[in-house]
Amino acid sequence: MDGPAEFSVKEDPDGLTVALAGDWTGARLGLAGGELAAALAQRKAVGFDLSGVGRLDTAGAYALVRAAKGDIPADRVRARPEMLRLLELVAGAARLKRPAKPAPRGFHEMTIRIGRGMVNLGREAFETLVFAGHLLVVLGRSILNPRRVRWAACVSLAERAGLDAIPIVATTSFFIGAVVGLLGANTLRQFGAEVFAVELIGIAVLREFNIIITAVLLAGRSASSFAAEIGSMKMNQEIDAMKVLGVDPFEALVFPRFAALLITIPLLTFVATLAGLFGGLVITWSVLGLGPAFFLQRIVDNVGVTHFWIAISKAPVMAAVIAGIGCRQGLEVGGDVESLGRRVTAAVVHAIFAIIMIDAVFALMYMELNL
Repeated sequence: MDGPAEFSVKEDPDGLTVALAGDWTGARLGLAGGELAAALAQRKAVGFDLSGVGRLDTAGAYALVRAAKGDIPADRVRARPEMLRLLELVAGAARLKRPAKPAPRGFHEMTIRIGRGMVNLGREAFETLVFAGHLLVVLGRSILNPRRVRWAACVSLAERAGLDAIPIVATTSFFIGAVVGLLGANTLRQFGAEVFAVELIGIAVLREFNIIITAVLLAGRSASSFAAEIGSMKMNQEIDAMKVLGVDPFEALVFPRFAALLITIPLLTFVATLAGLFGGLVITWSVLGLGPAFFLQRIVDNVGVTHFWIAISKAPVMAAVIAGIGCRQGLEVGGDVESLGRRVTAAVVHAIFAIIMIDAVFALMYMELNL
């Protein structure tokens, strides 16, 4: 039976019968498939005898199906059972219609995408409200019964999110204060008002940059960490196991992270304030020749502590937003690594966007209050 693909056509009382021999495979098929299709182009009611075929693969089966114009009656085929099954499979696949080419995107497609986006936005808003409500319930239970709080987890997370973040927060705030001082000194020198660079540094650092730098750094550092930690637990079904054991994941995972950031962000804001003022002091001392005593006295006399308390008032909101977004994105992780990476990225991006938007809202509110 081994050899190149061959065929012969013979007449019988029931019609034409094609007797095949050799190996009808992709490697041994050669021109036999095309010749068979040409020989049967004008003929119908064809039977096939595959008793002389050694091997048959999908290429040979498709050549037979194409020569028979997709119609190979099972009662007209003499072959081994495995060859019959292969012919049926290839014939069924050949009858499938090719998918139509997608229509060019136009206005209708654009409206569909906009509508789908609005539906997803509404679903995200609803799920965010559900998450916030669950967190408020857990917060209320913890206030009424402090023994439910996992203090060890809160302290450990506060150390990771607070003490471990001091070097990067202080360094970044120092350079921000120095840049503000350098720009202010160079700009105000044109008007002979270099001394007001002190007030510029004080207001910028005390009111905005201390809390913004702290929140943005924690958004990239802690929000991503929270999303990755909770997301990996979700992938490993550890959260499902906690639910089976009767442990509320919000009490065990979300609330300790919320409490940790609530404690550490005001402290880190204070550190960022000192570092930013020190950076501005170094610049004014080295560039303008204004000593530290003069710098601090103008800060106390002309800037005051009100701006610092305005920044501190934003800290709890920033803490809730960063912890909430990080934990919620972690709880939304699916069962694959791609979902984990997508949710960690979303946690950082959403947290930074929320921080900027919340700071703008606070700025408008305090402007209306003349603060």
